[in-house]
Amino acid sequence: MQQDILINWSPQETRVAVVEHGAVQELQVERTLERGLVGNVYLGKVARVLPGMQSAFIDIGLDRAAFLHVADLMSSINSRHAEPEAQVSGALTAPAMASLQPIEKQLFEGQALMVQVLKDPIGSKGARLTAQISIAGRLLVFLPQDNHIGVSQKIPPRQREDLRQRVQALTGDMGGGFILRTNGEDATDAELGEDIAYLRKTWSRIKEAALRLPPASVLHQDLSLLQRVLRDMVVEGTQTIRIDSREQFEKLKVFALEFMPAMLPKLQHYSGERPIFDLFNIDEDIAKALGRRVELKSGGYLVIDQAEALTVIDVNTGGFVGARNFDDTIFKTNLEAAQAIARQLRLRNLGGIVIVDFIDMIKENHRDSVLAEFQKQLARDRIKTSVNGFSALGLLEMTRKRTRESLSHQLCEPCSACTGKGVVKTARSVSYDILREILREARQFNPREFRVVASPKVVELFLDEESQHLASLSDFIGKPISLQAEAAMAQEQYDIVLL
Repeated sequence: MQQDILINWSPQETRVAVVEHGAVQELQVERTLERGLVGNVYLGKVARVLPGMQSAFIDIGLDRAAFLHVADLMSSINSRHAEPEAQVSGALTAPAMASLQPIEKQLFEGQALMVQVLKDPIGSKGARLTAQISIAGRLLVFLPQDNHIGVSQKIPPRQREDLRQRVQALTGDMGGGFILRTNGEDATDAELGEDIAYLRKTWSRIKEAALRLPPASVLHQDLSLLQRVLRDMVVEGTQTIRIDSREQFEKLKVFALEFMPAMLPKLQHYSGERPIFDLFNIDEDIAKALGRRVELKSGGYLVIDQAEALTVIDVNTGGFVGARNFDDTIFKTNLEAAQAIARQLRLRNLGGIVIVDFIDMIKENHRDSVLAEFQKQLARDRIKTSVNGFSALGLLEMTRKRTRESLSHQLCEPCSACTGKGVVKTARSVSYDILREILREARQFNPREFRVVASPKVVELFLDEESQHLASLSDFIGKPISLQAEAAMAQEQYDIVLL
């Protein structure tokens, strides 16, 4: 799949878009003041050990303590190579869990511990940590606390053993383990040797910093988004990497020259008059990616609702009536939806559990075809996904690994009017709340007058349709009730002033 990578840089923000056949497939945003923590190594301090949960809270200098499970301590490292890429993590089997030493026998409060961030703080959850350090290079991942030599599972099985032996011969007996990344499959021995030297030097710097710095200090930061573009996002089909900042283009050239010389021909400085993201209407795609509804070309549409740990996607036929019969209409809509959903997962960076409610299909071969198309589209995703197929209720269940906030959580915040509910009370509901509150206040206090300060829409309702109820309450409590419209107030907001 041929693709272009566009980079829009400003001092406060870096935005990267991956474009395939003229359509944005992936978007990443990194803000200078909100840079992600995944991959960072810290000298943490054990704040609290929780034997009942077999976990601990670790102070790494953030607002919230980070979370460390016993399975992510060093004692389990030899059982933990389910994920062959940069971050080695995953659930342990029951026998492996049973063999672990209890966390309360490994950690104590106040203990200094080197840890690495697996997941950024998301919502109300603190960062997720591991004590099993892994340092990602361009071609290899270094496991300084292990001697395992692994190869990415994305590389064909018949080539893995030869590659494993090559890496083993290059690493020698200097200690530490390595995992060959997918883009290291065709690397020369010289390129692999350079990556090994860089990773060992990085680990030496981390160890030296751990002896010198106090607890809750950063020992190592992962590459910036700009640099990770070259390390993680470039694939065989990448044609160009265009960046609109001359200064950052020069810095990226120096970085590529030292670590990834093969990328130099792809790097281009964009100096056009139009903003670089205007070339492919990327800002328009960002705006659409923040909405609930996604239109399909056929006339159908998706509705995407995102909760903290769950995303639900509903598929609807909408106005699509183009097929010969109803079953074919449903099938074609679901096929198009499968392609669109895979793109939206990447574009919005949706993670965790994802439930897709495709339109019900009676024919089993239709369900199989939709599932096959969905898995085909997901195979292009750099993030690990797992599809469990259709449930008994006809829902497709899947997971997508989540390490960073989704696009909407990065760029948006809960509405101050609805506080994240997505709805607000009607003006009539608010007016009745006000009437009940006045009655409640009248039983406790004896003011000269009650004044209602509310949004213009609520005040207008009191002056029109609800005027009789307001007058009746005034007669009942024996006090005048005056109204004051406040344009700055949201519909659910109001004050009752006692005069």
